[in-house]
Amino acid sequence: MDQMNNAPAALDHFRGDDFSPYRFFTTENWAGFRADTPMTLTEDEVRRLRSLNDPVDLDEVRRIYLSLSRLLSAHVESSQMLFEQRKRFLNLSDVSKTPFIIGIAGSVAVGKSTTARVLAELLKRWPASPKVDLVTTDGFLYPNEVLRRENLMDRKGFPESYDVGTVLRFLSDIKAGRPNVSAPCYSHMTYDVLPGEFQVVDRPDILIFEGINVLQVRDLPEGGKIVPFVSDFFDFSIYIDADEADIHTWYVDRFMRLRDTAFRNPDSFFHRYAAIKEEAARAIAENLWQTINLRNLHQNILPTRPRADLILRKGPDHLIEQVALRKL
Repeated sequence: MDQMNNAPAALDHFRGDDFSPYRFFTTENWAGFRADTPMTLTEDEVRRLRSLNDPVDLDEVRRIYLSLSRLLSAHVESSQMLFEQRKRFLNLSDVSKTPFIIGIAGSVAVGKSTTARVLAELLKRWPASPKVDLVTTDGFLYPNEVLRRENLMDRKGFPESYDVGTVLRFLSDIKAGRPNVSAPCYSHMTYDVLPGEFQVVDRPDILIFEGINVLQVRDLPEGGKIVPFVSDFFDFSIYIDADEADIHTWYVDRFMRLRDTAFRNPDSFFHRYAAIKEEAARAIAENLWQTINLRNLHQNILPTRPRADLILRKGPDHLIEQVALRKL
């Protein structure tokens, strides 16, 4: 079977036949690249790692994530070799290796968190036992107090709702190999940044940085001034993709599940939705999707998809059906 002739319709515009920057693989083709990569997770562990409504299981790990783990192992090894070569070239003796940073992007409800957590656990269990940290961009959102003051609560998750300067300083410090770099923490219960609470990242071998807009670019400055993008610090980037109609369904279904679970907690920002009728709650979920999340997807998230090194395309069952890998 020709791997290159099995790209889904939604990715056809990426192909351009001989001009596509990607190679496309069916999951069957992709699973074959696992080679002798061992399965180091159990079914119970995968169940704990996956997000609400995400059906990923050991079969999905075998089909997709073991091959991806092997690919990333090769990239990390090559990056370390290049670092040593450059160190000798520049005659540097007091510089330690820098962390390998993996960016994971994609829409809300598409399964980024599950991918990030499963991948982190697999990477930790490589024979070399690398130190792996996972940081999400939620903590880098401006606090709700600031978003309300700037009239941005309805654009939470859009690029302008993040403290990009703090993100860039964080990633710059990580890449510089600085110890004990702090990342702000976020609560999905209170739907806000947690004041004074931080995740400390201390010189990991690998950092996974996950968020909807991590591949976002900024306006290019005049005069050639150097203005870094968040993705400038990435050594490898992954975009989790799916049909818009499927993401819409997953988002609404997740909202309705949360209404019967987390929203019932009186401390939840969304507690007010737990007591209303199902029809009214579904209408609210639809409105949030149409007015906020769909707009963010169209305006900011989806346009960054072609910037990824790897695109994992999901089908209606929330499982990956196609893989697109950027050519070297």
